[in-house]
Amino acid sequence: MDPDRLIFAGSGDPEFAYRVAESLGDKLGRMSVSRFPDGEVSVKVEVNVRGRDCFVIQPTCPPVNENLLELMIIMDALRRSSVYRVTAVIPYYAYARQDRKDQPRVPITAKLVANLLARAGADRVLTMDLHAGQVQGFFDIPVDNLTAAPIFAKTVMALSLDGLVVASPDVGGVKKARSFARRLERLREEKGEVGRVDFAVVDKHRKSPDEVAALSIIGDVEGKHVVMIDDIVSTGGSLVEGAALLREQGAVDVVAVVTHPILAGDAAAKIEASSLEGLFVTDTIPLHEDVGGKIEVCSVAALFGAAIDAIYRNRSISKLFDGS
Repeated sequence: MDPDRLIFAGSGDPEFAYRVAESLGDKLGRMSVSRFPDGEVSVKVEVNVRGRDCFVIQPTCPPVNENLLELMIIMDALRRSSVYRVTAVIPYYAYARQDRKDQPRVPITAKLVANLLARAGADRVLTMDLHAGQVQGFFDIPVDNLTAAPIFAKTVMALSLDGLVVASPDVGGVKKARSFARRLERLREEKGEVGRVDFAVVDKHRKSPDEVAALSIIGDVEGKHVVMIDDIVSTGGSLVEGAALLREQGAVDVVAVVTHPILAGDAAAKIEASSLEGLFVTDTIPLHEDVGGKIEVCSVAALFGAAIDAIYRNRSISKLFDGS
């Protein structure tokens, strides 16, 4: 435990923050977060933070606006207490999907939130698997965008599947699918295994923000074990429709690895009733208990802990992207 490093937990997911601190041998900084009778957020930092390096862990998961505003209020309290630096540790960065004007008279909320975080007192942001990498460019402060790919790759390798194909649930995820396929190939080579890992794409169109229609598969999946990869599962429509189409095209089975399990509405029930064999997610968003038996959580708390330690000690975090 380093006395000049302090880790604070917002109320978005204090258990995740505890696991991160525990991985470093630290204790969470004492802070009280409460509500006034009218719902306003009240924050009081209970320890001396003057000149110290502070990390605030708060995913902007549902309730999104509550958690986001609370994070900004905590950072404002720290900034006004003469800290050395404030790093906003945001395992799941909300509003990242609205990253451009794709139609008239709409906001770019990914940029808006970036401005708000910096104005509230963030000197740096640590997050994971942004919906689009270019969101980093919306910030005028350093952003470290971790990836869950190394952890997911080890999880998939433990399944000992031959004839692997990595599939993207849409055309926009082709780069991610190709990169994950190459990562699996390297791990297989390290184990002395031979066999190319191909990738495929589910070509689809979206009927509405919460409804998709899968059209066709680009790539050969017949007789193969397919791993679908994505950054967010919200309504579950893309995964469910994609898995069904992959099975129709001859896939032996389909599993999915997705970083952020939003699981809005009846998403968990849809996944449980789908043709997916399993869904591996991370703990960047806390899950409720009744998510079904197909969903398994792979913790990234230690990965965030390692990144926090590297930032604190001014060391490179690039090795974390390789899972080393």
